[in-house]
Amino acid sequence: MSDLLWADVKEYFDPYKMGSLPDLRVPHTSADDWQAVLDLVVERRWGHEYVEGDTALPLPRAVDVLARPRDAECPQLRLWPTGDMCAIFRFHAAEEIDFDMDLRELQGQERLDLFCDFLRTIGGRLGKSVFMDPEGAYGHPFLAFDIRIGRVVFLGER
Repeated sequence: MSDLLWADVKEYFDPYKMGSLPDLRVPHTSADDWQAVLDLVVERRWGHEYVEGDTALPLPRAVDVLARPRDAECPQLRLWPTGDMCAIFRFHAAEEIDFDMDLRELQGQERLDLFCDFLRTIGGRLGKSVFMDPEGAYGHPFLAFDIRIGRVVFLGER
């Protein structure tokens, strides 16, 4: 059973209306939560690439990457939970896990179901809700994995 029906949410997945890279976030996190995401990458054998600047490196320990100097370039983890669906995590701060996904990769019911499964996996591992805001509209989620009910829900326009 699908968490969401494509017909009900497709206008919110229109990259021309919403921006192609919505902001996804897990607030109130710590270095331990970041480490749980890194551990999940390894356990699930998800394709990934960790980069600092232009240099690809092995997955670090979260505590190490989050302890970098304030003026250092922000590292990224490119993660492919499926072969052609990419999430880009940015290690801005321990207190919030944030990442982007390209709406052009999330078109149709099958892709929406894979996306919802990914959010359930991340949120379930962390024991926290995951929110999706339109690109550039931080704090105005229209969709979320709700940890209380264990599924992805549509929140509508806010």
